[in-house]
Amino acid sequence: MLKKRIVYIFRKPDRFYSIEHVFGLIAKEIESGGEMEVTRVSLPQAGLNRSSFFGNRQFIRQLEADLFHVTGDVHYVSLFLPAKKTMLTIHDCNFMYNARGIKKWLLHKLLLRWPIGRSRWITTISEATKRDIIRFTGCLPEKIRVIPNPVSNRIAYQPKIFNKQKPDILFFGTTMNKNLNRVGPALAGISCVLHIIGKIDLPERRMLEGHQIEYRNYLDLSEDDMISTYASTDFLLFPSTFEGFGMPIIEAQKTGRAVVTSNLSPMKEVAGAGAILVDPENIDSIREGVLRVIGDESTREDIIAKGLENVRQFDVKKIAGQYLALYKEMSPQ
Repeated sequence: MLKKRIVYIFRKPDRFYSIEHVFGLIAKEIESGGEMEVTRVSLPQAGLNRSSFFGNRQFIRQLEADLFHVTGDVHYVSLFLPAKKTMLTIHDCNFMYNARGIKKWLLHKLLLRWPIGRSRWITTISEATKRDIIRFTGCLPEKIRVIPNPVSNRIAYQPKIFNKQKPDILFFGTTMNKNLNRVGPALAGISCVLHIIGKIDLPERRMLEGHQIEYRNYLDLSEDDMISTYASTDFLLFPSTFEGFGMPIIEAQKTGRAVVTSNLSPMKEVAGAGAILVDPENIDSIREGVLRVIGDESTREDIIAKGLENVRQFDVKKIAGQYLALYKEMSPQ
């Protein structure tokens, strides 16, 4: 019996690789099962303008496969594919909150309503994003399947003696939703080192220095470097105000690190019982969460244990199995 051939469609590569990493893990697992052949292609043009729209359309229309999976970000390419053979993954609807006027209308049509209408299945990575999709498009709930992101098998539990005197705190991202502007004053006066992943501009540097925060900054880390960073730090501080998922939460949990994150969806669902939840818009709440991790060993050990249990649901094999079930439903033998 011939294997079904599925094509994973990715955006043009740039400095962001989260989607490519996630679906690279899933593709490898599906291929290992021997039931499907996965081909990965990247669009030749980036952005959403007239040139990229028509250039990518020409590229997409040359592809042949039994199934197509648009893996995220470039939702509009679903318009150029056979609807019955196409699955679309929507990671978040952040663009609907940030855009205004005619731009918002255009993004709504090209990235949500029209692509959803041209896809057999919609998958998303959290219940929060599913609610957004329904809210913005009226899509039938039964057309949307929530399948979370998997955590890499390369990340493993690595015990570490917690540094109570001066803990190393891991922090991801410097965009507004990551909340560094509140983390600075929240950590003022606490003996710690903040390890920040992402570019820090001059205003953020001045803010950190003004609060006398000792920090380290990292850019363009390899996967090996990132795994080492999780292992070398004492806990994760992730008080984001908006996320599609929150991958650092489960990566820290799998490493065996305590997590402080937001009491908002989807972070609180992703973390389960394995985190201290804080109000990301309240500096005092963030500070109290940090101090609790540092000063309360019993709580710290409890959330680490619960985090290790929680992360099992994000196993690559389990997540790939959920996708495979949908692929089979789209293309029965």
